[in-house]
Amino acid sequence: MPAWNAYSYAFGPIFAVLGLAVLVLILRWAFGRRTSVVAAPARPGKPAEYGMLVAIATPSTYIEGEIWRRGLEAAGVRANLAQTSEGPRLMVWPVDVENAKRELARIR
Repeated sequence: MPAWNAYSYAFGPIFAVLGLAVLVLILRWAFGRRTSVVAAPARPGKPAEYGMLVAIATPSTYIEGEIWRRGLEAAGVRANLAQTSEGPRLMVWPVDVENAKRELARIR
């Protein structure tokens, strides 16, 4: 059996305090201001600020837009629903505009 000295009772609390200190440092780094690892929520922009995507429809609600987007996806058209500063917009790539408008007319 190993020989224990008078200081062996302190090893447990010392390791616990060191472990807590490491956790505190990691959490302060992860959740500190301006250094967070968590992404900030998306900021809605104008409909023209979405790169090459073209807005083809303006649904009255986000749910209506999601129904239209899923209908376009079911028809094989790549579509995105963006929450812009002017309300929800259904957006597609320029090469899919005519197909999307035709399918959207059929869905509505």
